[in-house]
Amino acid sequence: MRLLERNFRCRLGEIDLVMQEGQTLIFVEVRLRRSQQFGGAAASITHHKQQKLLKAAQIYLQQLKHLPPCRFDVVVTDGDRLEWIKDAFGA
Repeated sequence: MRLLERNFRCRLGEIDLVMQEGQTLIFVEVRLRRSQQFGGAAASITHHKQQKLLKAAQIYLQQLKHLPPCRFDVVVTDGDRLEWIKDAFGA
């Protein structure tokens, strides 16, 4: 994977990382929680947060000449545990 952009911000939201793997563009949300007491890092990515990420990704894609295949990944850290969830949710 190659990092294209970090902390892409627009009026509709923010994308933590924009990566490229082959021809696929990957929008990555990074979440950190010290414990799973309130559901953990993955649970904090609600439907509302997913919608904000989708809208921000649409703004990012409008800057491109050609639309590549895309996916949304999530990196979660709960305490000492790190997990990269590929294709965590769809558009």
